[in-house]
Formats: sequence, structure tokens, C-alpha cells
Amino acid sequence: MDEITELAPRPIRRMLLGQSWLDLTFLHWEADPERVARFLPAGTRPDLFDGRSYVGLVPFRMHRVGPGFGVPYFGDFAETNVRLYTVDDQGRRGVVFRSLEAARLLPVLIARASLRLPYRWASMRLHRDGDAVRYTARRRIRGLRSDITVRVGERIAHPSKLEHFLTARWGMHVPWYGRTIYVPNEHPTWPLHRAELLECEDELLAGAGFPVSGPPCSVLWSPGVAVRFGTT
Repeated sequence: MDEITELAPRPIRRMLLGQSWLDLTFLHWEADPERVARFLPAGTRPDLFDGRSYVGLVPFRMHRVGPGFGVPYFGDFAETNVRLYTVDDQGRRGVVFRSLEAARLLPVLIARASLRLPYRWASMRLHRDGDAVRYTARRRIRGLRSDITVRVGERIAHPSKLEHFLTARWGMHVPWYGRTIYVPNEHPTWPLHRAELLECEDELLAGAGFPVSGPPCSVLWSPGVAVRFGTT
């Protein structure tokens, strides 16, 4: 199995898609591994840290998605995803997305048609006021909502192994026409900050099959990184 690393264990040799993930908040709750396993594609299992599995709620801003330098306007939008942590039979660690809200319809349609990712078109907003960052989302069909506000704290000089486990994921496992594919990525080391959760009224987790009670066990924020998807 791959080690937990802050840099990609298999660098991208041929880039197919570039993008930046900016102004991210990482919220995590512990999740029952047996429940997580029900939602995973064939050939994968829950990736555990000290016997624990997690579900993540991650709002952020997508920037200049596309080949090369990306596409202005259509490649810039707010997004919120609900994700689980996986490892496959080859030992590759990744994520499985239970849902992805995005504020641009065209990227939603392309991602659903090409990789069959569970994107949903949503009305979304990201607003920063000093050290407070607020993310709002409302799915345009079914109307599920999310309203999250965090206060950004100090930079983490030496993130823990768990913090790397929850943030440095070097690919995604995607159920694709009867089989599971692994789409690798690479990016610089996450610049992570402590963060305080000020407000969290969310329906996306429950809508993805993971209703939670109580505060998250981990709250992190990052200004973001540039990301490359491709082949290794």
C-alpha cells in the first residue's frame, strides 16, 4: 500500500487536465467503515487511519479548469464535495465522491458525461470578510443546502500524519461503465491552516448517505494549490 505522503508518490508524466483548488475548507467526521464500504466501487475498500474511516465535506473555489492553462469563466466556479477515502487492490490511495455541487452548468454536464462523476448544478457563493470565509450552496434540483462559515487561523508548520491523510489524496476511484478506474493527480504540498468552525448548516452529507451529529473532528483551511491530472 502507498505510504501517506505530502507529495504524489507517482508524478504525472503526461498532463491531461489542469486546474487550481483555492480557498478550501476541509471538514471531517468519523464514519463507520462498514457504512463507507457500501458506497465504494468494485476493487476498492475504505482507507483507514488507526482503524478509523472518515467522510469529508469540502467547499472551495475551482479556478481555470481545462487543458493547458485552463478556460476562463467556464473554468472558474465554486464547488462543494462530499467524499470518502479509499484504497484499491494495487494499494493506491484515493477518494470516492458521493456528491459534487458546482456553480457552472457546462462543467457539470461534461464531468457527468465523461467520467460519470456525481456532479449537481447548484447556486453557490464564496465570500471572505477578513479571516472569516463563508460558503453557501443550494442544489437547483431537490434544493439541498449547505451554509458553512469558518475563521482562518495560523499556518500549520508541521501537519500531522492524519492531516496529510485527509488532504493529500493522489487520485480518485471512479465507477465507469462497469469497471473502476483510477485517475491520478499531483500538486505541491498543501499549505494548511488551523480553522474554527463558526457555522455549519448542511444537508449535503445526509443527502449523500452520511447524516452526522456533533462537530467535525477536524477543521482545516488552505489558500489552495495548482493541480495536474494525467497519466503516470
